[in-house]
Amino acid sequence: MSPTRTVINGIFGKMGQEVLNAVTLDPETQVVGAVARSTDIPEIALPDGSGNVPVLASLVEMASSTKPDVIVDFTSAESARAAFLAAASEGIHFVTGTSGFTSDDLDNMNTVALDKGIGAIFAPNFALGAILLMHLAESVVPHAEFTEIVEMHHNKKSDAPSGTAMATAERMLKVRGKDFDQQITETSNLEGARGGSYGGISIHSIRLPGLMAHQEIIFGLAGQTLTLRHDTINRECYMPGVLLAIKRVLGTKGLTVGLESFMGLKSIS
Repeated sequence: MSPTRTVINGIFGKMGQEVLNAVTLDPETQVVGAVARSTDIPEIALPDGSGNVPVLASLVEMASSTKPDVIVDFTSAESARAAFLAAASEGIHFVTGTSGFTSDDLDNMNTVALDKGIGAIFAPNFALGAILLMHLAESVVPHAEFTEIVEMHHNKKSDAPSGTAMATAERMLKVRGKDFDQQITETSNLEGARGGSYGGISIHSIRLPGLMAHQEIIFGLAGQTLTLRHDTINRECYMPGVLLAIKRVLGTKGLTVGLESFMGLKSIS
């Protein structure tokens, strides 16, 4: 079987560079081109020394010239929306982990992908450990009335709460079928001290230098607590999930949210 031909959108970002390395080194995938807002550098060297691939500002032009099977996107929500529509117009499968999509965005992606006969995957988090964390949290939900989420990221992250924290809360609420009980303090000495509230779940966001991406889910039960935690040490942890998505999206139609179905994980909701 020929390697899956891949174009990377957002090549000069930190995630774009990690994807370039992972896709190049995997024998089942092949980087054939890259897209960036700035094209001062017309081509980029492959990390295995096998050659260079072109870099263009236009995704449509890149798709037309390189004929990829999949476009992988790690940019911004605005750029990713445009990239998806460009991919769909060319009949190319699409994988993204960009945060900031709304539920309407995802509904539209599914509709367009089905209409164009392509597969698309959006994963709030490509780290397999983070996906397992959310799966484990679902199994705890029937046994706990109270829960809070603490998510911690590097100080350059532009949004809060993280997409993973929101996805975790949404999945837990779907299992529970109603809001969680939430401890409301009688007196607030500082606005926002209890974090943001979503369905009775307090979500706390920390942004500091020295952090990468971390999440704790703390469940409160009578006389005890249960804490689930995932820590991202570096961006390499996302690559097994990205590669899994690139390889599996070819066999899908419409939008798939998350990688759980490809990992054999079944929701308990």
